[in-house]
Amino acid sequence: LYLKTDYGTQRTQQTRISPMHTTEHILNQTMVRMFGCARSRNTHIERKKSKADYFLSQAPTDEQVQAIEEKVNEIIGCNLPVSEEFLPISEAARIVDLSKLPDNVSETLCVVRVGNYDVCACIGSHVRNTSEIGRFEIISHDFADGRWRVRFKLRNS
Repeated sequence: LYLKTDYGTQRTQQTRISPMHTTEHILNQTMVRMFGCARSRNTHIERKKSKADYFLSQAPTDEQVQAIEEKVNEIIGCNLPVSEEFLPISEAARIVDLSKLPDNVSETLCVVRVGNYDVCACIGSHVRNTSEIGRFEIISHDFADGRWRVRFKLRNS
């Protein structure tokens, strides 16, 4: 009974962060496309605000930061379906970067797609459609030693 209750609580907490976590997927792909960098390897997702780190050769300009925010909101506004598919690791490796996965990962991976905009292996909780997310807002950012940290929140989610 304890484990069942604990799992239910954990699942509820994951569901609460589904909009923010799905937004992280969109932000990651936006950064990859705009800056040619890797997806964030250090992300902290919370319901009210979150942060992600990207390694860049220089800090994004104010105009670029605004463009990131606009692009993420454009993708959210496309009302894209978000789907999960379980694939053998060999098949998943052909379509997603598996470099963040631990060595002892399962032979079957969950691959998450945000429309035709993003695809990656993920075990998190996601919305079913980007229309459930709300408006993305960058609340602060800083740059040090090649690491750009962006803090963001969602409005009306």
